[in-house]
Amino acid sequence: MQRYFALDMAATRFARNTLVASLIGLLPLLFLYVALSPGFAAQLMSGGPALGRFFRQVLTNGLPVVFVVNYLGFFLFAWAVDRNPRGRGRALVLLFDLPMRVVFFLILHAVIYTVSADWFGSFGGSRLTALRVVAPTLAQSALFQNLSGVYLYATLVSALPLYVAAIERPDRQGRLSRRFPGRTGPVLAALALFGLFAMLLTAAAKLIVRLQSV
Repeated sequence: MQRYFALDMAATRFARNTLVASLIGLLPLLFLYVALSPGFAAQLMSGGPALGRFFRQVLTNGLPVVFVVNYLGFFLFAWAVDRNPRGRGRALVLLFDLPMRVVFFLILHAVIYTVSADWFGSFGGSRLTALRVVAPTLAQSALFQNLSGVYLYATLVSALPLYVAAIERPDRQGRLSRRFPGRTGPVLAALALFGLFAMLLTAAAKLIVRLQSV
């Protein structure tokens, strides 16, 4: 990870690497979502407004969200490694990366939905409606029931190598992970963080839905 994301790296290269990582995480999941949605592939292949709306949604919502969340996560990792190359600073990644991803995933969706209401007339052109549908939409994302679920898991797929690199440290946490053969320990721990992020986001979205209904 340090080879691709470091503070002494040119900003354009850092952004390019983030974009590549984001696309690697996003594109396979988009194909999977289309394949699992009955009739969706045929609808897109027929072209027309459906295909245009799909590409617009991905380009104006999905890719920006995945890119920004990944950029912040990779920057946090690069900063932690730069501050403490021996490994203790990487604990900050595991401590702050998950809440950061949850918060910015929510915020970015709210901002983009609001902008979409203004620019494209989405949600009936109503900013209030756009904000109200953010939480219910994200509450279903962990179940892969909508495109936001694709974006959610795309950010997590991109974060897995980051978590593995952060967990592989030469201190106590590293020794615990090495109780498993090879890199199995860090990978399992990273997958556990993967699941925790999905649960935290779903819980936060459901809480917002409850508050909106009060």
